[in-house]
Amino acid sequence: MGRLLRYVALGALVAGLVACGPPKKSVFPPTVSIQEMTTRPDGQWRLTVRIQNNSYGSMDFSSLDGELKVAELVPVRLHSRFDLDIPPFAADVTQIDVLPTPEMTATLKTAAAKGSAGSVPYSVIGSAHAKPEQEDKARDFSFHGNDWLSPVPGIPNTWR
Repeated sequence: MGRLLRYVALGALVAGLVACGPPKKSVFPPTVSIQEMTTRPDGQWRLTVRIQNNSYGSMDFSSLDGELKVAELVPVRLHSRFDLDIPPFAADVTQIDVLPTPEMTATLKTAAAKGSAGSVPYSVIGSAHAKPEQEDKARDFSFHGNDWLSPVPGIPNTWR
């Protein structure tokens, strides 16, 4: 009986110590997509990039580094530094200016001529640098995504 009582007491002690630690929150890579794109008179594109935090804890995002590919053409570099503290399962946006290739610009003009029926596929791939709330150091999280850009009716040079 004494031996059983010792094992029960030891089990209760271990369970109590485990309960003292903070719960570990799961961390997952973000989802990155283009929320809006505006073609500027100087030829650059201003992208409003949406970063979705898919983790159970908040994350401090500090940069994106990757590629934007439009319609299977040669990709352009997607890079920006910023400071976004995104709560769990929430999203925020940042703006990035890119200089498209002439082929990308021509593809966009062809799709724009079709009006609201015109759309262009795009993909983004790369890494986001972020610090999860329960970690001491920031690290890189890979992202990739595919979607379509379509002209916004009534708002020239704007795509969503």
